[in-house]
Amino acid sequence: MTRKSPLGQVLSRAEGPTGPVDWWLFGIVLLLLGIGLMMVLSASGIVAERFNHDKYLFFKKQLVFAAGGGITMWVAALMPRHMLYKLQYPALFGVIALLLLTLTPVGAKINGARRWIPLGPVALQPMEFSKIALAMYLAYFMSTKQEIIKTFSRGVIPPYAVTGLLCLLLLLQPDFGGAAVLAMILFFMCLVGGTRFIYLFVSLAFAIMGAWALIVHSPYRFRRLLAFIDPFKDAQDTGYQLVQSLYAFGSGGFTGVGIGASRQKLFYLPEAHNDFIMAVLGEELGLIGVTIVMTLFALLFWRSFKIILGQHDLRDRFTAFGVTMVLLLGAVLNLAVVMGVAPPKGVPMPFLSYGGSSMLSSLICVGLLLNFSRTAR
Repeated sequence: MTRKSPLGQVLSRAEGPTGPVDWWLFGIVLLLLGIGLMMVLSASGIVAERFNHDKYLFFKKQLVFAAGGGITMWVAALMPRHMLYKLQYPALFGVIALLLLTLTPVGAKINGARRWIPLGPVALQPMEFSKIALAMYLAYFMSTKQEIIKTFSRGVIPPYAVTGLLCLLLLLQPDFGGAAVLAMILFFMCLVGGTRFIYLFVSLAFAIMGAWALIVHSPYRFRRLLAFIDPFKDAQDTGYQLVQSLYAFGSGGFTGVGIGASRQKLFYLPEAHNDFIMAVLGEELGLIGVTIVMTLFALLFWRSFKIILGQHDLRDRFTAFGVTMVLLLGAVLNLAVVMGVAPPKGVPMPFLSYGGSSMLSSLICVGLLLNFSRTAR
């Protein structure tokens, strides 16, 4: 009698009685993680050596984040569905508590905003996990309240109130971009959940007016909007980051300047290894590299939507759709920002940008999709 190796036991558990996980999705994520680690090493070395005297510091931390996220991903992939669905309220109340904690002296204030909770050598950003918690809650609400989903008092107010509370806590940090992402998740979940179009249209109009009021009454946000419209008009101040990002893409051309040869990461482009890592990738790997990454993301979302459409249970389908939107909005908004198509929002690129909270939340989303792939028809 042969005894299975630990890896074989894990794979057997992953296959289980309900079917195998989507190995194509898993392989695509591994490729994106590999590219992300390579780009973090390239983009962060100069900054890490200058300020921390260890050019591999951010790379080593990102390796730890990826390893921890990988473990969490498999926990989510192998978790029994009934246990998973008991977490929607604990997860929701948990992120609300964490968001409140950021507003206290415990929260770390960086660049004028309290978005992080220090945990020794790392910092937790609750915003990244609030997206997953909101998606799980909305999936639960949309799937179990189908008979009242088209009513206003019982089908619209509850999900809007929960999302509004999370957005308010983010705006108090302040994190306008994070609040906008949560509002987008709500809109798309309501769209597929069956909310009446008139309610969606009216709420969208109010959201646009509210966003405009927040922008015009905040000099900082208004300057960033003007910088987005014409970044070269104030290229040394408010438009500086976007201008340097565009220079990076322009310098890369078709084939790029080569891995490690970026000039913009030499203290020209702020947050080169974080939110603007795609600009460094575009400079070093050129159009070819950006196309490869975008193709991998397109394949990832293709596999994700196959998993969504393959679900028989309505709650499974809505939850898979919600976590897919978390990844999709992150990828689309990040690329739009670094290429000057959308105003700066501080949205990290899933799997590529440096950061433990982003890495962990992205891999949790993948783990949930792998879980649902086991019951996809």
